[in-house]
Amino acid sequence: MLGVTGEHYFSAQPSVGERRRDVEFTAGRREYTLVTAGGVFSGNRLDPGTAVLLRKAPLPAAGAAGPFLDLGCGYGPIACVLAASAPSATVYAVDVNERARALAAENAARLDAGNVRVAAPEEVPADVRFAEIWSNPPIRVGKAELHTMLDTWLPRLAPDGVAWLVVARHLGGDSLQRWLEERGHRVERHASQKGYRVLKVASLKVG
Repeated sequence: MLGVTGEHYFSAQPSVGERRRDVEFTAGRREYTLVTAGGVFSGNRLDPGTAVLLRKAPLPAAGAAGPFLDLGCGYGPIACVLAASAPSATVYAVDVNERARALAAENAARLDAGNVRVAAPEEVPADVRFAEIWSNPPIRVGKAELHTMLDTWLPRLAPDGVAWLVVARHLGGDSLQRWLEERGHRVERHASQKGYRVLKVASLKVG
C-alpha cells in the first residue's frame, strides 16, 4: 500500500501525515476500537486479509503461555487480539515502521494489555522462541525481502510451534506455500476465503 507521497508503509520513518482515525472490528466474539493513521499498513480500516486470518485461524486459548509474535504488526490489531485472547502470554508486536510501533503501543494501552511488547526487529531478544507467529506479511516489499524476513523469523518457532500466515491468492499465496515447502517447512492450507489463503506453517523439518 502506498501513501499519497508514494511512500511505502514499510518505511522506517513515514513522512506521510498521520490523519488519525478509529477502526472498529470484532474478533473472537470481542469488539475492538483501535486507532490507526496514515503511513502504516491499512491505515484506514482493518485489512481484509487480517480479518480473514483472525476469523479462520484458531485464536490461542485463554491459558496459553506463549510467547507469540505479531510479525509486521502495523497498528497492532493482531497483537491486541492475541493479547486479549491469552492475557498471560507475552505478545511481541514487531514492525520496522516507527509510527506503526507507536500506534500498536497506544492500542495495547487502550486495552490495558500489559502483555504486549512492541519492538523493532532488532530489539527482540535473540533467545526467544515463539509458540506461535502470526503475520499478514508485506508482500509488496518484494519477494527477496519477504523471503529474507520469513527465513529470519520462522526458524525462531519453538520445536512444536506454528505460524499462521495470510496471503492473497492473486499476490502469490500459492507460490509462497511452495517456496516454504521447498525451504523444509511443513505447510498446510488451513483455509481459503475471499481470495485469501491462510497457511499453517510448522517448524523446520530436522534432517
